[in-house]
Amino acid sequence: MSTTVTEEPPLLRLPGFRNLFLAGAVSQLGSQISYVALPLLAVTALGAGAGEVGLLAALGTLTVLLLGLPAGAWVDRVRRRPVMIATDLLRAAVLLSVPLAWWGGWLSMGHLYVVAVLTGAATLLFDVASYSLVPALVGRERLTAANTLLVGTGAGMDVAGRSAAGVLAQVAGAPVAILLDALSYLWSAAWLRGVPEPRPARKPAAEPMGGQIAEGVRFLFGNPILVTALLQGTMANLAFPLCSVLLPVVLVQGLGLPEWVLGAYLAAGGLGVLAGSSSAHAIGRRLGTGRAAWLASLVTTPAAFVVPLLSLGGAWVWASAAAWFVLTFRTGLNNVLLVSLRQRVTPDAMLGRMTATMRLLLTGALGAGGLLAAAVGELWGAGAALALGAAIMALSWLPYVRSPLRHEP
Repeated sequence: MSTTVTEEPPLLRLPGFRNLFLAGAVSQLGSQISYVALPLLAVTALGAGAGEVGLLAALGTLTVLLLGLPAGAWVDRVRRRPVMIATDLLRAAVLLSVPLAWWGGWLSMGHLYVVAVLTGAATLLFDVASYSLVPALVGRERLTAANTLLVGTGAGMDVAGRSAAGVLAQVAGAPVAILLDALSYLWSAAWLRGVPEPRPARKPAAEPMGGQIAEGVRFLFGNPILVTALLQGTMANLAFPLCSVLLPVVLVQGLGLPEWVLGAYLAAGGLGVLAGSSSAHAIGRRLGTGRAAWLASLVTTPAAFVVPLLSLGGAWVWASAAAWFVLTFRTGLNNVLLVSLRQRVTPDAMLGRMTATMRLLLTGALGAGGLLAAAVGELWGAGAALALGAAIMALSWLPYVRSPLRHEP
């Protein structure tokens, strides 16, 4: 007696997931264009200095740190698709105000600071809702494949958007680049209208938000798989700014190399993330999700020790760039595998709080890494910051050693 096996349709043939994918791909491209165009506009149109540009970049991170936990608890109380559409429309309106203000002659740094805060808050809510919605659209057994597609496409859009932004700003001007980003969010909102979503299991109205936040934090720290993913991600996020923030100082100021070398070095990192995220599903399926994540962290450890050799100049610059590609490949791989594991082990009613708590702590590690890079670089030089970042990165496989995550399929 033969048994008929029904093959699952490709992910992009699932209407809900396809719409989410198309919405995110174009808006991610637009976001990376604004990532370059906003500070460029501040410098060229308003004469902003390093402190003002630094504050503009920091405001988005500060927003995540301030609103991360309440955002997760709130998203778990409501339907996620309306939240995503509303935040897309908010970002479109806020960004549209920038070229209008520039053309009207009343653009100011205060205006750009407000834009950074509002878009940072909207992006936080959108991302928490989006990550929480994916399991309902594809099923938990297909999360790795879905995240490979989403994260891989996002990494590709990061590379393409940042590469195109400079050219677009040169040809058409930074305000036009920002206008295109605003339009990308309208595109996203239109596609999200076709994404289905079951109603969430609502919490009793009398339950305070503080109790829900505490419940989410207890859940995360009570799950050994989530704790391992958090520790590994925290170490990596602390190390990456140490290895990258001072690259302009080392390459351009210290070694006297042209700016295009810095761009090529950073592009190697973007391509590494793209390659790692694109291959994550195949590697995870062959080795098992947890085993692939920890082996990737262990096997790529030697590359971390090559990165600081950048300061020697000559051929070591390109050897360091190759090592940076290897490390960012691991990052792209882990971004897919560990996010999929996090979604798989978390109940639907807890997804928003888990995602927001993770995002808060991992973003905090990035911020701490940037501050540590500045302090170490000021006291002992940029080379010392690179060496410290390499040491932390080299040790970031240790959280896996006694963790059950290693055996997750």
